[in-house]
Amino acid sequence: MDVNAYLRERGELVDGFLEQVLPKPGTVPPALAQAMRHLVFPGGKRLRPALAFAAAEAVGAPPERALALAAAVELVHTYSLVHDDLPCMDDDDERRGRPTVHVAYGEAVAVLAGDALLALAFEVLATQGAHDACPERALGALRDLAEAAGARALVGGQVDDLELQEVPADAARIESVHLRKSAALIAASVVGGACLAGADDARLARMRRFGEDVGVAFQITDDLLDKDEDSACSLVHALGEDGARARAEALLHQALAQLDDLGEKAEPLRELARFAVRRDR
Repeated sequence: MDVNAYLRERGELVDGFLEQVLPKPGTVPPALAQAMRHLVFPGGKRLRPALAFAAAEAVGAPPERALALAAAVELVHTYSLVHDDLPCMDDDDERRGRPTVHVAYGEAVAVLAGDALLALAFEVLATQGAHDACPERALGALRDLAEAAGARALVGGQVDDLELQEVPADAARIESVHLRKSAALIAASVVGGACLAGADDARLARMRRFGEDVGVAFQITDDLLDKDEDSACSLVHALGEDGARARAEALLHQALAQLDDLGEKAEPLRELARFAVRRDR
């Protein structure tokens, strides 16, 4: 399987849908519409939407069954990046080779654009998700995504990440932050895609373990690629480069074991996991 081709094809699928659901000119204040699009297009790897599509395929459904979830996840992810870049958080001036949203449109508009992207994610999943799958499954995917974006996961993980910049932490606490700040949204992508595709509870539990392990390993890989940056919330900092790499590989092995019984139809999901953990950029 050509994982880059898969990412490109599934990225085009979700991009077309995002174009449809983002506010049209004249429906919201122009600066807000522009700021909302600023980091959505051009996007990054679209890894989380691809994982949602691949999870649907792994349980025997067409990728389009997960389209609303894929778009919603990407909107939540983009909101989190807009807010992470703010002066009160990471204070970044550039992302993906372009000025960050607060640099381009001002801090107040950036905060509001992030808020609007988060709200739009749940609007999309509540409306289109219920159209593409049974309402109960759409509600389950929506609830799971809300939990992944909330205080017990992404937001709480971000708060602990900020605190760990001041206080040294051991590997277990760092991994706890990774599990909430990074892995929860990746797990929601996988579980939501499988849920909308009709997976039963036992399969969803295995998909969640897969997504969490891949998500933590993904963040470790980010830390390895950024090892020159001095971050206390990094397993490279806690375990050293070799130890962090070994931990990422162990998590990948655990994750792949959750898919052992799914056969060839889960190969895109396996390849995306390998890509997420072994990428070089």
